[in-house]
Amino acid sequence: MRRTSSWWGTGLLLAMLAVPLALRALAAPAAPAAQATPAPAGTLDRTVLPIPEPVRPPITELDARNVTPPPRFEVKAPEGAPNVVIILLDDMGFGMSSAFGGPIHMPTVDRLASEGLRYNQFHTTALCSPTRTALLSGRNHHTNNMGSIAETATAFPGNTGQRPDSVAPLAEMLRLNGYSTSFFGKNHETAAWEISVSGPTSRWPNRSGFDEFYGFMGGETNQWSPLVYHNQTRVEVPKDPKYHFMNDMTNRAIAWVQFQKALTPDKPFFMYFAPGATHAPHHVPKEWIAKYKGKFDKGWDAMREEVLARQIGLGVVPAGTKLAPKPEAIKDWATLSADEKRLFARQMEIFAAYGEYADTEIGRLVEALEGTGQYDNTLVFYIVGDNGTSAEGGMNGLFNEMTYFNAVEESVQDILKHYDELGGPMSYPHMAAGWAIAGDTPFTWTKQVASNFGGTRNGMVVHWPRRIKAKGEVRSQFHHVIDVAPTILEAAGLPEPRSVNGTVQTPIEGVSMIYTFDDAKAESRRRVQYFEMFGNRGIYADGWFAGTIHRAPWDPNPRAALLDDRWELYDTRTDFSLARDLAAQNPAKLKELQELFLKEAVKYKVLPIDDRGIERLNPKLAGRPDLMGDRTSLTLHAGMTGLSENAFLNVKNRSVSITADLEIPAGGASGVILAQGGRFGGWSLHMKNGRPAYTYNFLGLQRTTIAAKQPVAPGRATVRMEFAYDGGGLAKGGLVSLQVNGKKVGEGRLERTQPMVFSIDDAADVGMDEGTPVVEDYQPKDTKFTGTIRKVVVEVKPMGAREKGAALEAGGEAARKIAEAQ
Repeated sequence: MRRTSSWWGTGLLLAMLAVPLALRALAAPAAPAAQATPAPAGTLDRTVLPIPEPVRPPITELDARNVTPPPRFEVKAPEGAPNVVIILLDDMGFGMSSAFGGPIHMPTVDRLASEGLRYNQFHTTALCSPTRTALLSGRNHHTNNMGSIAETATAFPGNTGQRPDSVAPLAEMLRLNGYSTSFFGKNHETAAWEISVSGPTSRWPNRSGFDEFYGFMGGETNQWSPLVYHNQTRVEVPKDPKYHFMNDMTNRAIAWVQFQKALTPDKPFFMYFAPGATHAPHHVPKEWIAKYKGKFDKGWDAMREEVLARQIGLGVVPAGTKLAPKPEAIKDWATLSADEKRLFARQMEIFAAYGEYADTEIGRLVEALEGTGQYDNTLVFYIVGDNGTSAEGGMNGLFNEMTYFNAVEESVQDILKHYDELGGPMSYPHMAAGWAIAGDTPFTWTKQVASNFGGTRNGMVVHWPRRIKAKGEVRSQFHHVIDVAPTILEAAGLPEPRSVNGTVQTPIEGVSMIYTFDDAKAESRRRVQYFEMFGNRGIYADGWFAGTIHRAPWDPNPRAALLDDRWELYDTRTDFSLARDLAAQNPAKLKELQELFLKEAVKYKVLPIDDRGIERLNPKLAGRPDLMGDRTSLTLHAGMTGLSENAFLNVKNRSVSITADLEIPAGGASGVILAQGGRFGGWSLHMKNGRPAYTYNFLGLQRTTIAAKQPVAPGRATVRMEFAYDGGGLAKGGLVSLQVNGKKVGEGRLERTQPMVFSIDDAADVGMDEGTPVVEDYQPKDTKFTGTIRKVVVEVKPMGAREKGAALEAGGEAARKIAEAQ
């Protein structure tokens, strides 16, 4: 058989060589076929992407040696197009970084600012997802259907959470124009119900124009134990006590740019570098925290005064600017107790350390960019925050941010118990709201408040040595995050595309900022910009700004009905900090701006305004898709890991059973059968030394374990956990029973349960517990189940009429609506 095959291959080769010789005798001699080469196409039409290959005439010559091959079709970026890097920090307000007068030493942004330009009137949307979609598309966040964060999407246009095909991302525009593209860090632009293996995956980063993605998909992640994806594949990060995601993502970014420039040095790249820093959880190595010991003991009031003085000295705030008043809810530092001062100062030390650590890691990336030899032609945007500093830590801050999402209060004394753990892997912390106000100096408000510059004003540095000749100057033109994309297109010499991937495009709504590079006094080309978030809304027009504080970040409910909101009016040309409300003195101008807001709101799909809070976390109430729909049963199999809460049955506030069909080996089994959540909230059905057990971890504050006394015998076995919910409202307790092959082997009570969220990034896993552990007794190496899992069935019982009725009486309005939806 081997000999026959060899003969056949040799014969075929001889035949192939003989054919052209025979044909050649039949063909008349010919010069190379001129018709095979099309006429020059001229300048590429880059307004339709992808740029189509030229239509080539058919070739009639048989012999390839008699034909001149056509030129290879390849789309290249315009000659001299710069590399582009966007660096976007998270939850860092205008008054935090040293480059804008803040107390956090940030050498990298300081250096880039001294060699480039500071922008002191640059604006974001007041929240994460909306800013990011606007930044990467050049369109307003409602045009992107991202009126708020992805997890609070609704059914209304402008708020569906799904970027339309008519809004192509900047990365796709650049990729189709010959750029290499990469994305490292935080996404938070993909609809929550699309983050699973079932997809659709068209709005994942690597299907949205990025050749390479390494990062996390949600709004935040545990920096010590993150939920990371490489493109669409979940990555198991090292179980190393020194591991930190900020360092990891920087290493990946450096490696990518070095590979890219080694292999294709003439091909420009676009990199989007978006750390989780400094969003909660505030996680940073202890040695960095030590650098700030004692630096915030004077408190947030003193910090505001000191920051404003430095801002004026740097020229990023005009001389004569006054501090806008603090919100009434924020206490004067002098009135705080000794314990409050001690705890709150520590929280700010951690936040500052996190900021400096992140900026220093970014410095390593900048050094790597220099090493490519093309640093002079690299356009860098360093945007110091995607909104104002976060006040979501409430008045006391948090040891575990999951308490915030479950409406569980943490007292100062509760948090002080964990003082030495704050910032480390055993914590998931946030800081007190007073620091958010100080971090947004000289303004009044914070993240979420789109109706005040404290929520939307962020420092930005632009650095491009080849093009920007000014060094260390300030630019004060009014601009918005949607203006970055058109700036990049103009810098690269690219037109705005009319059509991308067969879809006619919504025109870019931003304006290029390149006109500001050479002229500090140029008149601003952004004359109007609306703002809206959860009912907080404002409008800027030719130096005037009007807005209304509909709800503070710590308010459980809006302050008034939408039609009854009290609006404020400011002349930003003479009042940088929005300290002097002119609404009473100039009602005509206020009315004019209110009418303009409504006009812009209709134009950009802002209406209807949805000011609901906690209800929008519930898909049924919000009106967005739910991957589980009305299902009451979910069948899982071994190896199914990384199932987020949006891709799992909602087992909260109801009775639930888990039935596992197992094969127990000789000597018994150990490990996790099914777990959801992790160290800061969740539950686990597991086995230890052959004995089944169920552990409920209430927010990392209390763990309850119900376990069998005897091990399960080898062979086929059914292990079942049943939880009978007490009812009567949300977050109630209930009775847990364990059964093996239909026989009860254990029983116990849970006194309370989590009503809303287990974990942002610790998912549900079958056969192991990845990420942080639900049960501290089992170590990562011990979580893999040593038997065989044939299947696991999770079943929930919907609330009955009695339970819903009790919820109506026991819960607030939000709890009532959630109970009704369930």
